[in-house]
Amino acid sequence: MMIPLINDASQITINETTNPKKTITPGAAQANFADTLKGAIDNLNDIQMESDKKTQGLASGKVDNLHDVMITSQKAGIALDMTVQVQKKVIDAYNEIMRMQV
Repeated sequence: MMIPLINDASQITINETTNPKKTITPGAAQANFADTLKGAIDNLNDIQMESDKKTQGLASGKVDNLHDVMITSQKAGIALDMTVQVQKKVIDAYNEIMRMQV
């Protein structure tokens, strides 16, 4: 597979109409942030529930694949740790904003 080289930078054009700057209202930004946050928490909950189901299945003898259970458990632990770290960073950012003088 050959990759064509770009020798002349004048060949590259950017069309302003394909990527117009969108103006977002504060209410829309807040709703977008809330939806993103809710989606992340729902995803974390799904990962935790999947891990719990596989662990219970292993304990009851319904699941034989220990590796799959351990991998799912580690994914759930890492996702929870990441969520806690993001929460700490958000709280630190909020506190920093509150300390700003206006």
